[in-house]
Amino acid sequence: MESKKISDIKQEFESNGFDEYEKLFKKYGSDERSGVKKLIAAYQKKLNGYQAEVKRMYQMFEFERKYAEFHYICGIDEVGRGPLAGPVCAGAVILPKDCDILYINDSKQLSAKKRNELYDIITSQAVAFKTAYESNEVIDDINILRATYKAMQTAINNLSIKPDILLNDAVTIPDIRIKQIGIIKGDARSASIAAASIVAKVERDRLMEKYDEIYPEYGFASNKGYGSKEHIAALKKYGPCPIHRTTFIKGLLE
Repeated sequence: MESKKISDIKQEFESNGFDEYEKLFKKYGSDERSGVKKLIAAYQKKLNGYQAEVKRMYQMFEFERKYAEFHYICGIDEVGRGPLAGPVCAGAVILPKDCDILYINDSKQLSAKKRNELYDIITSQAVAFKTAYESNEVIDDINILRATYKAMQTAINNLSIKPDILLNDAVTIPDIRIKQIGIIKGDARSASIAAASIVAKVERDRLMEKYDEIYPEYGFASNKGYGSKEHIAALKKYGPCPIHRTTFIKGLLE
């Protein structure tokens, strides 16, 4: 009997899910053609990667399982504490109990493309999510820590569903009457916190890209307000713009 074309075998793998790969490995494992062997090796590697990611995500839901008696578990995180310009942004995300989204991680560990892909998935599947900003003026007025807390408070209070418990990235948010759990390096250990970091990061990045159109000298589209070499050089050449944090750049301009 004539062997099946390698292109057809590849299509068979592509049209089936990971749960069918083992059957396909057995089906074509005795095929001695080098092209088939390479194909099987490639899909075995792909399966191994998927299984490793499933295992990693199981660990990422450790705290969500630990506090499973709470119905609405909300992850909280912020982005933009360190930049020289722009607001700080807080994200709050309540994932569904049966959440099976893969590749959620600390937003800093993901490419911009992956963050944007996950943003769409998270915001479409979340029970509720919200972001909130505090401007550079507020940061200068009350300091970055208090401004961060204020953004977190606003994000939590404006959720469409009130959380039963908050999973925070290593902080305790003042003036919030909801049980809080501070988790050291929480954005790398809790799926809910990581999801909040992704949502906040994507939304703040998009805002900074809009600011780049208004103030193109500083390269906000690429540096997002952080103190890159090019940003600092532009700051010294042109001086600050209305979204720069005066308290953050004072030493650079002296």
